[in-house]
Amino acid sequence: MSVLAPLSHALAAVLAGAHHVLSFVGPNVSWLLAIAAVVVLVRLVLLPLTIRGVRHSHASARARPQLQALTKKYTKKNSSKSPSQADVMAMMEERRKINEEHGVPRFAMLAAFAQLPIFLALYHLLSDVSRNNAVGAMNDSLVSSLGAATFLGTPLTGSGYLSGDTTHLVITLGLAATAAAVSYLSQRLWVLPNMVRADLPESMVRMQELMPVISAAGMLLAGSSVPLALLVYWVISGLWTAGQAAVTHRWFPTPGSPAAERAEKRHEKRAVLTVAR
Repeated sequence: MSVLAPLSHALAAVLAGAHHVLSFVGPNVSWLLAIAAVVVLVRLVLLPLTIRGVRHSHASARARPQLQALTKKYTKKNSSKSPSQADVMAMMEERRKINEEHGVPRFAMLAAFAQLPIFLALYHLLSDVSRNNAVGAMNDSLVSSLGAATFLGTPLTGSGYLSGDTTHLVITLGLAATAAAVSYLSQRLWVLPNMVRADLPESMVRMQELMPVISAAGMLLAGSSVPLALLVYWVISGLWTAGQAAVTHRWFPTPGSPAAERAEKRHEKRAVLTVAR
């Protein structure tokens, strides 16, 4: 049994339950809404981790100037010799104190990595049921029902660009392009401006600027092999991510980022207008 099997079975129960509740709207729409329900539930479950990630980025940004000064201090001290073990230990201890002062968690990346098993489990679930394999609550009857469901005349279980007729190609490519466009725009408009890039190496800045393109290209490439149902999930999930990123960019910008600078200018403008009144 795969280590992701418990998660896949849990997601199968959500998908089956949502379809049962929504079955009155018709087989096609009920499956689309069931996929949307899985998106909403998964993202709500992950919301505490998302909030934790935002808090971590803020804490890291606040600690950044002190950590940079600390690095310069020890670099200057050991400019003519290799750092001693005592210096290394002292620097690590000072870094620990600075991180504790600003509330930077010791294992900050755990929140991000915790999301991966859920997304992988969902991918395997939709892939399995698209191949007519029952998974947990998604029994043979429900798998057959999903197999007969369509989106704009294209089977939800159809995979890839070239596995059907011209309509299938247009719909599949359109969904993949939509998911790619949503991913690109959300990263370009809201994620990148909410990152602190001052004093970063030019190569790292370029890589960050390339990430929206790489992510969008990856989705277009993946669209050639994944089920249509998963593309529907990606579009809905991408829209949720875009909205989430827009809210964070507007109301919870990372200190020191371009988004935070724009927020400060908005506050100053409001203050001037208030005084003028």
